Amino acid sequence: MSDKYTVETVTWVKTWVPHKLFSFRTTRSPGFRFVPGQFARLGIERPDPDAEDGSGRRIVWRAYSIVSAPYDDFLEFFSIVVPDGEFTSALEHLREGDKLYVDKTNFGFLTTAAFPSGKDLWMLASGTGLAPFVSVLQDLEVWETYDHLIVVHSVRTAEELVYRDTIEGLRDHEVFGEFCREQPGKLIYLPSVTRERVEGAMDARITTLIVSGELERRAGVTLDPSRSRIMLCGNPEMVSDLRKLLAERGFGASRRGKPGNLAVENYW
Repeated sequence: MSDKYTVETVTWVKTWVPHKLFSFRTTRSPGFRFVPGQFARLGIERPDPDAEDGSGRRIVWRAYSIVSAPYDDFLEFFSIVVPDGEFTSALEHLREGDKLYVDKTNFGFLTTAAFPSGKDLWMLASGTGLAPFVSVLQDLEVWETYDHLIVVHSVRTAEELVYRDTIEGLRDHEVFGEFCREQPGKLIYLPSVTRERVEGAMDARITTLIVSGELERRAGVTLDPSRSRIMLCGNPEMVSDLRKLLAERGFGASRRGKPGNLAVENYW
């Protein structure tokens, strides 16, 4: 057994969009700890005739945000298939019973611990960048701390609105549902589909929705640096554009001696 990683077993695989989006679960070592919003490094074995140990194989590692809650006895991940990608092309064919390596160390700073206390928690995601926010939404402390939990998920097509039922189902959750009954507007889920018309969904990129004011109108909540705390996760272009736009509105990441109101993760 390595002192750097554990060998875990795949227990569940769900295809959302064939050859494009899927989720999977693995067993979880009792010693693996993480904070909602963090990511794990996953490894798979691939053929390598030049492997230094002469095994003919090597472990390829990639970072994946954790979807599951810290109290779950499994680890859940959400992945896109990269055409001809060394890692995801193999990962796509995972089946129950297959083995994966999980680094024993947790990683990442996309957590609410990055913020001083606030009132509104905005989680802005594109594509698979939604993954860490599903975990954050399963954190009781987040529900107790914030008045509003606002999830914005931007995708191209309707079939990519994964975890929608999971998020909206929190309103009926045995624990979190209590908060929603006391404050019906506490959980706000705002999908945006840019290449199809979907009833009830917005239809533009998040940057466009902020500039036009549509995002705040839909949420019924103002982007206010004094009370809003914003988390970003998605493709690098989206994250970069939003950082610049939000900086103009008074939002920035924490720096030494200066607490921030913006936390960022580049998902890939």
